[in-house]
Amino acid sequence: MKVTMLLADSAQAVNGKLYILGGGWSIIGPDPAATAIAIKIDVPWDLANRSHTFRLALLDADEQPVVVPTPIGGHALELTGQFEAGRPAGLKPGTDLDVVLAINVGAFPIKADSRYLWRFFINNETKPDWQVIFTTRPSKPAR
Repeated sequence: MKVTMLLADSAQAVNGKLYILGGGWSIIGPDPAATAIAIKIDVPWDLANRSHTFRLALLDADEQPVVVPTPIGGHALELTGQFEAGRPAGLKPGTDLDVVLAINVGAFPIKADSRYLWRFFINNETKPDWQVIFTTRPSKPAR
């Protein structure tokens, strides 16, 4: 499978298309801000009509899970789900099928002047290009 990812301010997946607002950035912050990850998956013909699991994990520069605070401590920021690409009637055999996902993430605290990456996994596998990297700006100096 091929995965294409784009950071955005907001995104929607409607009728097989991605609608992206404020897309294509790689620097944010330093204050927490709501973000979105727009994802397009090219599913090969032979992997269609099967259920696949996905996981999207936020990792730090050392590729360790980013833990966000919760009322009971903290947990790694990960999102999971499933998708299945069905073959439409009459589609030419061998044609890749598109699956689009728009994942909107509320504002969460992350360190200023740091590097992060969202890594995508399908069926517990990932590839080097199934990620999107961003950096947070340094903190504003106190006045």
